[in-house]
Amino acid sequence: MSLFGFVAAGLIPFRGPHSSAVARRLGTAMCQEPKARLFRLSPPASNGSTVRQETQTDDSEILRCTAKALKDSDVVAVPTDTIYGLACLAQNSEAVRKIYEVKERNGQKPLAICVGEIKDIYQYCKVKVKEELLHDLLPGPVTLVFERSEELNPNLNPFTSLVGVRIPDHAFMRRLCQMCGEPLALTSANISSQTSTVEVQEFQELWSKLAVVVDGGPIGDQSRQGSTVIDLSVLGKYRIIRPGCALSATLDVLEHKYGLSEDWGDERPLNLKNCKRTLRCPTSADPKILRKAKR
Repeated sequence: MSLFGFVAAGLIPFRGPHSSAVARRLGTAMCQEPKARLFRLSPPASNGSTVRQETQTDDSEILRCTAKALKDSDVVAVPTDTIYGLACLAQNSEAVRKIYEVKERNGQKPLAICVGEIKDIYQYCKVKVKEELLHDLLPGPVTLVFERSEELNPNLNPFTSLVGVRIPDHAFMRRLCQMCGEPLALTSANISSQTSTVEVQEFQELWSKLAVVVDGGPIGDQSRQGSTVIDLSVLGKYRIIRPGCALSATLDVLEHKYGLSEDWGDERPLNLKNCKRTLRCPTSADPKILRKAKR
């Protein structure tokens, strides 16, 4: 059994001998146009392995189904290390259009990309920081903004020369990116401007518009702040785009280990000046970043 197994899950538990057939009929009835499929990740046991449930679906099969939906230009819902997200293939312009429609998002608001490995960042971004800095922050609850490369889909965020990139500290997401072999466009799983979600039931109104919903259970970061977004497109400088859940630890890495200075641009937001040193990440990722910074 691999690090994370997966179980196909119906919306209502069935225990009888015909439970599988009943669940399949229920799923068919509920998932018409498009045929949304709900999968549940197996919860980890106390020793770090996964708990085997009665109806076990092989993890590679669930990954295959999700990757197929993405390659069919569909939008899927996935867990990350911070909040639930909506994802599609970033290089697929039709899929990018769909994700804006599903989320009812302003077309002038950019989407971040998600990749599986740090080496992938160099294909789609022009990186101006040391590779060691990337390893100190990623995987983790941080979105790093760089100048985009010519490899990235020109129809993704065509209004800006920059792009944010994530590598969530989440095994399923990293494997999914690796299986797709290209970046995912990633945004929060909610209607635009509504509260971020940490359980799949919280965005149930979107399920009918999705091909796959992957239920990873409640996400531990109940702050719902999402990732910390930092612009590193200027050599030797950083700019805080969104404080997010890991600001304090991220700044420790940028300033104390790599000597980057803050670029406030034309305006200095006083409220951010007052809060940035006191914000703490409520997730386990924050101390992990701090430990990396001390190496």
